[in-house]
Amino acid sequence: MDFETVVFSLIANSGEVRSLSMEAIEFAKGGSFDKAREAIEEANKKLAEAHSTQTTLIQAEAQGKETKVTLLLVHAQDHLMNAITIKDMAREFVELYELIKSVGLK
Repeated sequence: MDFETVVFSLIANSGEVRSLSMEAIEFAKGGSFDKAREAIEEANKKLAEAHSTQTTLIQAEAQGKETKVTLLLVHAQDHLMNAITIKDMAREFVELYELIKSVGLK
């Protein structure tokens, strides 16, 4: 894969992680906890793909191949970091909504 394809793959998978994580929060908010957990699990799979792409870049650099630090690469890394944060927070929100529902507060 060429550099741009790798970077766009990182952006696309990170975007999917973010979208699935936000869906999980919405499912949990509506009381659909099974769907929320499924969305989180799918987000985890997409995150694994994003990490694999990132690892490809890191390994290439470790092997002495020069990595172009472009605005696009910085953008991709930013997407990945935000996706990880949102996914972690979504997992917490799902658990929180489930707890709230279990004690009858909503």
